[in-house]
Amino acid sequence: MERLSSSIRVATSLILLAIALLGAANPAELLGRDVFVDNVSGDDRRDGSAPEVAGERAGPCRSISRGLQLVEPGDRLVLANHGEPYRESVTLQAARHSGTTGRPFEIVGNGAMLDGRQPVSGDAWEHYSGDVYGFHPRRMAHLMLYLNNKPAIRHPDDGETKPTQLNVFEWTVFRGQVYFRTEKDKTPRDYTITCTALPVGVTLYDVHDVLIRDLVVQGFQLDGINAHDNVVDANLLRVTSRGNGRSGISVCGASQVRMDKCLLGDNGLAQLRSEGYSKTELNNCDVIDNSAPGVVREGGLVTMSP
Repeated sequence: MERLSSSIRVATSLILLAIALLGAANPAELLGRDVFVDNVSGDDRRDGSAPEVAGERAGPCRSISRGLQLVEPGDRLVLANHGEPYRESVTLQAARHSGTTGRPFEIVGNGAMLDGRQPVSGDAWEHYSGDVYGFHPRRMAHLMLYLNNKPAIRHPDDGETKPTQLNVFEWTVFRGQVYFRTEKDKTPRDYTITCTALPVGVTLYDVHDVLIRDLVVQGFQLDGINAHDNVVDANLLRVTSRGNGRSGISVCGASQVRMDKCLLGDNGLAQLRSEGYSKTELNNCDVIDNSAPGVVREGGLVTMSP
């Protein structure tokens, strides 16, 4: 009896000690840290610990890539939105960028834009004929041209369209060159013309329990977001992915992605693309098949609900 009582006392003491330790812990540490990124006032030499400069090293970092080096599992990466796009391509990979059930690793976009475009220099254009001009891009596959910050109209590609057949503001690819027709007596220098350049906005690989919310992704050569493989319990919430060369979202391999209240449109070959053994669930999403099919399945399972 005395031995049993002693065991009960020891167990009780351990429980009380655990409760005391939990009570003494910083609630922020239990919930994960916030790491702040600000592409206007931030500096990648800072530690990301505060949304504003707060000392010699404390304050926001400048790039998402640097922020992803500073985070730990279950943290939140919080982006400032000043209307200036983040112009980088980022990857979430392995345990550092994963969370747990009820405590996901998060990217909080606050409506900020991740943009993969680059300007087409006026010097890059060569006169072809009449109001038609052409240039040779560094990367041809899945290229998309933007006119005044919106996807330009691509002439229906039948493999035989000659540049002289373009209508005003249309573009096409012909014999390894990109051609664009201007208004009469104007040149490409009279417009803001950009093209897709960086490959993928956000790549997810071998991560679990991830939440990306309130982010706009546009202008990437392949995909806005690509769940490459072995992605489990990833959630995209109020994400807009538009004007990317191949797809807005690609879910590949054995990945599992849930999308809630997302918007996909103006992408090159598919708004949503699935392949392999992937599973994609869409809830209350707008998938606009204006430029390409809404869903292109090359394998995988896609379910949609209003």
